Amino acid sequence: MTIRTLTIIAAALTLVACSAFKSADKAEDGKSAPSAPDEVASPRTDVPTVRLITAQTPAVRAYRKTGARQIYKAYAQRIYKGKIPPLVYAVVVVETELDANGNVTNVTFSRVPSHAPEVPGKIAELIKAASPLPSPGRLGAHTYVDTWLWDKSGNFQLDSLTLGQRSR
Repeated sequence: MTIRTLTIIAAALTLVACSAFKSADKAEDGKSAPSAPDEVASPRTDVPTVRLITAQTPAVRAYRKTGARQIYKAYAQRIYKGKIPPLVYAVVVVETELDANGNVTNVTFSRVPSHAPEVPGKIAELIKAASPLPSPGRLGAHTYVDTWLWDKSGNFQLDSLTLGQRSR
């Protein structure tokens, strides 16, 4: 036998041994190994579902502006006029879940300011009170993300419609 043949045999035996250990480990855990390689495990129902943010496609970004316009219309007196100051009181990243009719089903936060813990709750109330937002049409139910720029006065701008920020 050549060295190459011996190496191939040794590699094959190693793979077989690894497979045997994996089957033994699963048996110890109380799980049995699949009887056939074509067998597919059934999905588990006890695994919690993960809330997914809808991909920010051009259509979702366009709807984000539509939703922001509705919020601006509902709270015209609370919109910060002009360019926002260089240091805003709070920046909050909001995930708004909508059903197919534009009803707000949930509001969660990706980023909350630790120095202004009262702001996210106020934002959630404003969004829910402005519901329903315009129908998302063919987008259907989805979750979109927008950033709220909150001033100490309680006025705000949404990133999707902001007029920018002053340098001083």
